[in-house]
Amino acid sequence: MSLPDEKQIIAQLADPKQARQAFEQVVRQYSEPLYWKIRRIVLDHDNANDVLQNTFLKAWRSLAEFRQEAKLSTWLYRIAINESLDFVRREKRMKAMDADISLSTRLLADEYFDGDQTQALLQEAVATLPDVQRTVFTMKYFEEMKYSEICQILGVTEGALKASYHIAVKKITAYVQAHEP
Repeated sequence: MSLPDEKQIIAQLADPKQARQAFEQVVRQYSEPLYWKIRRIVLDHDNANDVLQNTFLKAWRSLAEFRQEAKLSTWLYRIAINESLDFVRREKRMKAMDADISLSTRLLADEYFDGDQTQALLQEAVATLPDVQRTVFTMKYFEEMKYSEICQILGVTEGALKASYHIAVKKITAYVQAHEP
């Protein structure tokens, strides 16, 4: 079974008789890529699943607001990033980071984390970044996105993105050097 192209899906989403079936196709097509983008920001598997579910709920409720100025994938990605950042902010407000157990230790104990100590330390360093720097770094470094794509999603200038990325790299380098075994 071939996947319908994006224009066809968008047309079906606009038709109330076909919207539910078309949205089910969107969920099937975008669940995995969105999950991994979310997971890089929120880190925890269960939280990433919750944020993914919230992303699709928000997308479903906001279908009428989709103006087709950007690709459907870009629109979904923007919702996912915003939901991820909202989640991280709520978590910061709800509880302070547990000082006894570092993030790298928790990641290594997570059955869904398949990295090593160095990758866990990198994730810990990324988690210390302010929200915007963490998002820009994640999109550029892990997702290997071009600055032009990130500009579309975040709605900021390329210069601002490059500056955020550069500062993030410096902070991560300093953190890793200070915490290396």
